[in-house]
Amino acid sequence: MGSVDQGARAESGHQRALIIGALGIVYGDIGTSPIYALRESIAATAGLTGTDNAVLGVLSLMFWSLVIVVTIKYVLLIMRADNRGEGGILSLAALALRLAASKRAQAFVVGLSIIGVALFYGDGLITPAISVLSAVEGLEVVAPELQPFVVPCAVVILVGLFMIQSHGTHRVGSLFGPVMCIWFSVLAALGIAGIIREPDVVRALNPLYGVQLLAAGGGPALTILGSVVLTVTGAEALYADMGHFGRPPIKLAWLYLVLPALTLNYFGQGALVLHDPAAAADPFFLQVPRWGLVPLVILTTIATIIASQAVISGSYSLTRQAVQLGYVPRMEVRHTSAAEIGQIYMPRVNWILMVGVIALVVGFQSSNGLAGAYGIAVTGTMASTTVLAMIVARRGWNWGWITVALVFGALLAVDLLFFAATLLKIPNGGWFPLVAAAAGFTVMVTWRRGRAIVYKMLYGEALPLDSFLERLEPTKIRVARTAIFMTNDPNSVPRAMLHNMKHNMVLHERIIAGRLR
Repeated sequence: MGSVDQGARAESGHQRALIIGALGIVYGDIGTSPIYALRESIAATAGLTGTDNAVLGVLSLMFWSLVIVVTIKYVLLIMRADNRGEGGILSLAALALRLAASKRAQAFVVGLSIIGVALFYGDGLITPAISVLSAVEGLEVVAPELQPFVVPCAVVILVGLFMIQSHGTHRVGSLFGPVMCIWFSVLAALGIAGIIREPDVVRALNPLYGVQLLAAGGGPALTILGSVVLTVTGAEALYADMGHFGRPPIKLAWLYLVLPALTLNYFGQGALVLHDPAAAADPFFLQVPRWGLVPLVILTTIATIIASQAVISGSYSLTRQAVQLGYVPRMEVRHTSAAEIGQIYMPRVNWILMVGVIALVVGFQSSNGLAGAYGIAVTGTMASTTVLAMIVARRGWNWGWITVALVFGALLAVDLLFFAATLLKIPNGGWFPLVAAAAGFTVMVTWRRGRAIVYKMLYGEALPLDSFLERLEPTKIRVARTAIFMTNDPNSVPRAMLHNMKHNMVLHERIIAGRLR
């Protein structure tokens, strides 16, 4: 019994470590959205309705976005679709490919997955830039004369973040996880204090306030949704990072800590704006008294450094899957954990991301500027993920067409509504993720097409394996031991093996043909 109890305690301790690590790696992005999401969303309602109705409507939209998009869609549904423990749009596409009933369906899945991955890379560049910039801008609240130092400080912080990536997800997560526990606790505490001051804010739990705000907005309602979507950015990275920690730790962390803390803080900020409409200029930092500003800026800066980790580690996972599926050239992959196969580091991806992120910070100069570029890539990837999940649910989970249409049709409608809203941002910076996605799409399509041409040249006239075995002479000289020949076509004879027979006139006793990955 003692050994059983000891094993159970060890397993429980391992699970707790994964949950804490997931807080540091997975939830950094979505966990730091309160810094700027409510501010931008309330600003988008200017002139449409009264302050109270605007605040309650925005809070309602934010809360139900977290429930529908993150909780229901990703945590409860899509995270069930793991490909040998891996998550992300490419894992979902691999599942859908195996279930596709025709060549046309397979081509559709491949095309959609490439689009989704390309958009994810666009998001991967913007997330670290806007997260760190929004935190460092807290210096302006403390002392406006520090404004010229915001961009240089952000650049230094980001360079440091990318430099430590080689230490691995486990070590980074063990360092970041406890900090994020403090972060979410502070978010919850600040939110509770605000709600106690203005308890009337809890009315925003009623979804009708959100519906009424959109109805009052008319055409500009899409502008509001384009800002509200900042609340759910990071949801796709949550799924992409599943291979690092597994589904249970990510699910438990969301349901029991992250979602409650985010909800409380958004409502606490809303309560502050209801009490003092002037606080809408920066409700996050104005939640604390003057003496608490510097500690909050420091904690926020650390949290946003961590926020960038979710997309960075997600980019590693997605790129490795893209390599395995033949979408991009092979790259160095370093496994950083002896226990978790999904914890990896990819040097080339890391440095490409770093250059792109720093270019964004220097180019856009502020989180307000980057907010205009943020959202298109995220919502595009989300919509692609939902369509692929429909295929998996129908053919892999054996759901009926009616159930699939009702559940995923409703989720897709939400995704497309958000996507349409973010398209309005194209003139204000939204063009950047589209350009980045187009570049990524071109690379992946070109590489995949090039591989297909090379494959046809190599294996188009290859000797079929069955024909080779029929013609093989029993008296052929066999030598001891085993030979391994790599090939991409298990149904044909590897060229290296034929050359070995031609020049050395022998075959080994045992021959293994291994498929290249």
